[in-house]
Amino acid sequence: MSKNTFQNCKITAIKSVVPKDFIDIDDEIRFFDNSQKKLDRAKKMLGYGRRYIADKNTTAVDLSYQAGNALLNELNIDRKEIDTLLFLSQYRDYSAPASANILHGKLDLDENCAALDLSQGCSGYVYGLWIAYSLIQSASSKKILLLTSDTSAKNINTENRLIAPIFGDSASATLIEYTDIKTPSYFILGSKGKDWDKLITPAGGARIPVDKEILEKTVKDKRGNTWKLNQLIMQGIDVFGFTMDYAPKNIQDTLEYAGLSAEDIELYVLHQANKQIVESIAQKAQIPLEKTPVNTFSDYANCACNSVGINITQNCKDIKGNILLCGYGIGLSWASAITDITGLKNLGIDIAKSNKVTTQELKEYWYNRFITKGE
Repeated sequence: MSKNTFQNCKITAIKSVVPKDFIDIDDEIRFFDNSQKKLDRAKKMLGYGRRYIADKNTTAVDLSYQAGNALLNELNIDRKEIDTLLFLSQYRDYSAPASANILHGKLDLDENCAALDLSQGCSGYVYGLWIAYSLIQSASSKKILLLTSDTSAKNINTENRLIAPIFGDSASATLIEYTDIKTPSYFILGSKGKDWDKLITPAGGARIPVDKEILEKTVKDKRGNTWKLNQLIMQGIDVFGFTMDYAPKNIQDTLEYAGLSAEDIELYVLHQANKQIVESIAQKAQIPLEKTPVNTFSDYANCACNSVGINITQNCKDIKGNILLCGYGIGLSWASAITDITGLKNLGIDIAKSNKVTTQELKEYWYNRFITKGE
């Protein structure tokens, strides 16, 4: 378990975007036996609502670029001042190069700005902040742009009712800066790597490359849900057990480490796994339910590595003082942080534009690059 205190780091601005396309759970009543009563019960218990889904041409890089570009433009920031770009996602554009380098170019950042990819899931936003704060506290950076985005939803079969209603796509851009004023922030992070296989997309990496069989073969579980090896697989009972064992304790440990009580926190910004899980964590951690929003899941669904980021954007508009962030999930991993967001410039949530370049157009472009590579 990693424990860290930082004195001179601050989140100064945040901007989020979501794709234009979405699905409302009310339009999926057929999956609830056409029963309004069953649908209403699921909405009340789990918080099902609206989930935004990126189209087939739009990637996490596209969404991150729009969030980052909007933040820089709206605040009229000199792009030469950004000295580190961090891109945190489970969905890179290419195996190589790093997507951070692509975003560095698209955002027209200075050549002296470092660019780095980070891979983490539902605890990822807090992990990204931890790395950004570490770089600033060590005097390696002064102004960092953290881009967080996952596009889990676009890769999930709508017929799979275990996971399809849960995930949504989004991106956030967070500006983290050095401050002369000492504002202590506290982080506790950990991992249970022995259970790495409880939440996983088996195919698509070097271990099981995607081939014809992976694309064509589907299997059905006992409930009739269809699965492919290049789609997310979740052992829900195991992941829920992990969450209830580790997330509440992580929150309590972080409060104790900071020397604060539950009442000292202005808002608890938890990863939005679903309404029931967030409320269960709050009750077990003995933190105020009225200070623990669950609306982000209903409005935007589980946005994976950006769940905490979009939660901040939606709910931290007039907050002064300390907030507690907590992420937990894939890895399996967990992370909590307490940080002061007084003066945060919250630029809200915009609808992103779709990428018009098709996969086929990209294929032809790269085929032509092979042909002309010697010229």
